Amino acid sequence: MTINGEAVATDDHFEVINPATEAVVAAAPNARREHVASAVEAAHKAAPSWSATPYEARRDALYAFADRIAEQREALAALLVAEQGKPLASAEAEVKSGIDYVTQLAAIRIDDETLRDSSGQRIMLRHRPLGVVSGITAWNYPIQLAASKLAMAVATGNATIIKPSPYTPLTTLHLGELGRGVFPKGVLNVLSGLDPLGEWIVSHPGIAKVGFTGSGPTGQAIMRSGADNLKRVTLELGGNDAAIVLDDVDVDRVAQALFDSAFENSGQLCNAIKRLYVHESRYYEVVGKLAEIARGKTIGDGMDPATDLGPLQNRNQYERVIGFLDDIRATGGEFVAGGKVPEGPGYFIEPSIVTGVSEGSRIVDEEPFGPILPVLSFSTIDEAVERANRTTFGLGGSVWSSDWQRAESIARRLETGTAWVNQHAALEPSIPSGGAKHSGVGVEYSRLGLLEYTVPQIININCGPG
Repeated sequence: MTINGEAVATDDHFEVINPATEAVVAAAPNARREHVASAVEAAHKAAPSWSATPYEARRDALYAFADRIAEQREALAALLVAEQGKPLASAEAEVKSGIDYVTQLAAIRIDDETLRDSSGQRIMLRHRPLGVVSGITAWNYPIQLAASKLAMAVATGNATIIKPSPYTPLTTLHLGELGRGVFPKGVLNVLSGLDPLGEWIVSHPGIAKVGFTGSGPTGQAIMRSGADNLKRVTLELGGNDAAIVLDDVDVDRVAQALFDSAFENSGQLCNAIKRLYVHESRYYEVVGKLAEIARGKTIGDGMDPATDLGPLQNRNQYERVIGFLDDIRATGGEFVAGGKVPEGPGYFIEPSIVTGVSEGSRIVDEEPFGPILPVLSFSTIDEAVERANRTTFGLGGSVWSSDWQRAESIARRLETGTAWVNQHAALEPSIPSGGAKHSGVGVEYSRLGLLEYTVPQIININCGPG
């Protein structure tokens, strides 16, 4: 672990499992409550001078940190495959994404704004750092999530404490090592551990904000726990994203993009397509094409060059997704591709295309977070929009058509944080990302995301003699 810019050991550890082999990859340090106290103390000591550090120096420190990540990209990608399970090419892409998020977020400058400058009065709006903030990340994209959360915190002049998921702590611990000597002591602290580490961090009165990516129930628990000291939160939670395919779509052109948007990272993506609504006139054509693509995919160990899709990341999620498969069979759904659980070690499930299901079934109403896509038909646009919006989730959605302007008019009716046209889950550091309904609070990334790590302050000056 990294506390106050130094390596910190602990006498308690927990096992990290390779989801492709179920073998132990490493033993990670299990932080105690005193480690949280030490990290918060170190961060509080570092925060005043770091917040007073000129923007250019903070930016350059993040650039240097990104360079260190780049120097270790091969080792980080291999470690990511071992703890998370995704194919090596996807792991390499995530490392690159982490670098891009750090550098592009660092390049966003938050300046004071002049609200009024007239004879005798000057009013300025500035954005002060919150002080000490925390980032708690999920197991699906541990490098990208940790890199972006620490970048938003550090770029805005805060000191931060990063806690990765206990399923995938190794790459984030390595990021903490890379930050030593780049940032002043105490600016970046990284703790790993099992429950109740997250609760200790969230409830600590010395932490002003928590940025969290993960499940809805955990997000709600964070809000409850932080309420006593009015802790600020940014919550990026689950989704049940719907994609609507119109009658004028070019199926051959969009089928691969639809499949990739649903099955990236074996469906373990908050913004993945999880419900596909296809106009009845194109329904069987789309289903057939997606089934053909699914049957051509190879699942396996991420270090095997032939692997297209890796395993589910952990046993709990694996068993949960198997429960969806069982429920689909029990309620009359049909697997036109996949639906099988291979024998042998590893948390593998075939990419599955499902028909014969509707609203009211688990696979349509809930978020599976796995390689299963239900495909449903619709008759009218109004029907499709109403069904897409008939959910407590509101992360993302998309509309697919040969006429992008027609699709845009429909996308505007989706009750989501982001609505895409002819694409899905197209995320980047310069674009805000957040959820509606139960899919989140606040936004991440872009200037808007950075502002959530600050508090506005008005400087109101009477320019006359005092």
